Amino acid sequence: MAFEYLAYDLSQDEEVSYPSSLDRSLRREAEDPFHLDATEFRQLYRLTPDLVEEIVSQLDSQLKGRRITALSTEKQVLTALRFFATGCYQRPVGEQWGISMSQSSVSRCIHRVTDAINRSMFPAKVRFPMTQIERQAAKEIFASSSSPFVGGTIGAIDCTHVSIMSPKTHEEAYVNHHGYHSINVQMICDPYLKILAVNAKYPGARHDSFIWSSSTVRRVMQRSFESGNHNMFLIGDSGYPLEPWLMTPLPNQPQGSPKFRYNEALCKARNPVERLFGVLKGTWRCLSQQRTLLYDAGFTGRIVNACSVLHNIRLGDQIYELEQEFLENRTNTANFNHEAPSSTAKRVQDRLIANYFT
Repeated sequence: MAFEYLAYDLSQDEEVSYPSSLDRSLRREAEDPFHLDATEFRQLYRLTPDLVEEIVSQLDSQLKGRRITALSTEKQVLTALRFFATGCYQRPVGEQWGISMSQSSVSRCIHRVTDAINRSMFPAKVRFPMTQIERQAAKEIFASSSSPFVGGTIGAIDCTHVSIMSPKTHEEAYVNHHGYHSINVQMICDPYLKILAVNAKYPGARHDSFIWSSSTVRRVMQRSFESGNHNMFLIGDSGYPLEPWLMTPLPNQPQGSPKFRYNEALCKARNPVERLFGVLKGTWRCLSQQRTLLYDAGFTGRIVNACSVLHNIRLGDQIYELEQEFLENRTNTANFNHEAPSSTAKRVQDRLIANYFT
């Protein structure tokens, strides 16, 4: 399976304006965005009309207003999608369908839709493989990729920072090693960028390895290993500890040696998680560093969850165009794990090197 991501010029979002063709379309179709041309609709909302209708149907019971003047579920969902896509509160988010919405009204839509997605869609759309059937399927997906690494690999793990406003309390805990306020978000994905797990609960100063050590997924992987499943792995970079269920690189290996080949294969196999961050932030630009979210850390985490759901929905419907990958400043100088691995972890790693790279 090969996905080709076509670049979409999102520089228009920086000025919060439309090209003239979209201006005309919006004026012409102000009362019903679903009558827009399909390409124009995707440029605005990043999803097809059919997918948006499905989301509206799933969230309708939670978003339907009781007052006659209340915004319809469709308009609430589209308002939130436009915010996720641009990260802006003002025009064009607040001026759609021939009405003018205040920033506070837009913010209420964002809150309601985000929380509804977290309650109703996140558990089903972002799901780590738990059953034997799911885990076998995950292994086969990785084995079928162009960079399969070793048998038993089910996902690649890494963290990314999402910028937030300066918190009122414990401000120092949110300053990351790049010097800005953020939450540090752990994600796991498959080779085709499908998100399998998200942990968006930790402040930016927390190290990747700390988030991993406290995560539910780590406990799941550990229990699986201790129950006798010794052939299921995640792969991470040097910021993570080597564990029997988490393979990481070996530093400073001679070129051409088995350990060097192991490192090369691991690096290629974990590339999708870095690519994921670029595609996710390029599509849902509210998550990019240039769009500091004006919310507290807790709600920012729920926005990350919602955008992860929408990302997986796009992949499931094979929407691969319109992204402009967001290139992050990703340096590993502050992200090296110095924890000594256990003897069990070393034995597992040595076995994999002997079986696959010798």
